[in-house]
Amino acid sequence: MPITVLPLENQPLGAKVLLPDGCNDPSALSEEDFKSLYDALMTYSVVVIPGMEDLKPESQWKLTTKFDPTCDQTGKSYGHGKEFRHQNSVLRRDGMTIPDQPQVQVLGQGKWPAGHYGMGELELRHPTHFDFHNKPLTDQEAFEEHKTRFYRWHIDSALYDLSPPVVTTLLGIHVPPASRKQTVHYEDTGDVLEVTQGATAFVSGSNAFESLSKEDQERALKTTVVYAPHPYIFISPARATSDGLTMVSDGKEMPFEELPPWEKSKVKRLPLVWTNPVTKKHHLQVHGCCIHQLVLPDGTVLELEDARKEVYRLMRPAIHPDNVYAHAWDKGDLVIFHNRGVWHSVTGQFQDGERRLMHQCNIASGTDPVTAF
Repeated sequence: MPITVLPLENQPLGAKVLLPDGCNDPSALSEEDFKSLYDALMTYSVVVIPGMEDLKPESQWKLTTKFDPTCDQTGKSYGHGKEFRHQNSVLRRDGMTIPDQPQVQVLGQGKWPAGHYGMGELELRHPTHFDFHNKPLTDQEAFEEHKTRFYRWHIDSALYDLSPPVVTTLLGIHVPPASRKQTVHYEDTGDVLEVTQGATAFVSGSNAFESLSKEDQERALKTTVVYAPHPYIFISPARATSDGLTMVSDGKEMPFEELPPWEKSKVKRLPLVWTNPVTKKHHLQVHGCCIHQLVLPDGTVLELEDARKEVYRLMRPAIHPDNVYAHAWDKGDLVIFHNRGVWHSVTGQFQDGERRLMHQCNIASGTDPVTAF
């Protein structure tokens, strides 16, 4: 029996995938079944395979690489390391590496005893908006009124030297009860989105592009995003807008001359719109927090503050509650998302003593995304 693809009901994107009877390792799917899984991912942008809590890190890594033949299949290069672990990077505390499978990161919350795949005692920290947003919620709002924020809407990528991964795989091994709810409050419109505690939020870049006016679509198709060198270090002294879409421009970014050594040739210049290789749809794909410039079709260059304002204008409609799929984690969920077709964000915060344990894998691609006309 082939894999079964079930589009998620009443959601703007996503599908549930059931593996063939007797298969508990998606990295071992037949060529035909994997092609069906690949096509489902490109079509629905996010797929969820339940019951994968025993999936080994090696299998998760092998599965991740199968989606992109251009990425390093040897395991020697995987696209995180010095850049993400630098003491000044905003990503430095967001995960730990499995020693025997360094392509797979351990994420989560709380203290865990030694022994998890050869690791010592773990103290994991769920990233929250408190130390990233310009004006965070108060403790009363967060822990008594159960409000939360989109932490940072982003694409998984170093955005310097290395090309963005095609997919990310995220495995929920230990997750809090799905019955615990929190609410995202949109400060500019008063809208509210209810999510489960620690939900991962997804937005379709295709839906974002299609929501633009024809004029904006035509301009976006020929616009280039220039990212800052070592972008996660560049933005580390700055703070984000309350919706996690971009950064507040108040001059706090780290000066280029104070960044680690960088080369102009390794600065990422990527299209603002990326084309899906299966559906041929256009996806508005931009990491609004890490941009430095926008180069418009007529050659006009928007510098930092103006570039942020422009991508914010283009991105903001896409995170309306009706456009967001907030995945409510169950133990064993393996979520695979098309990193070149969606933006995603952490949500939620945990009380002291609450715990979560997850495995994440994404591998830098061998090629940059393109816009096909």
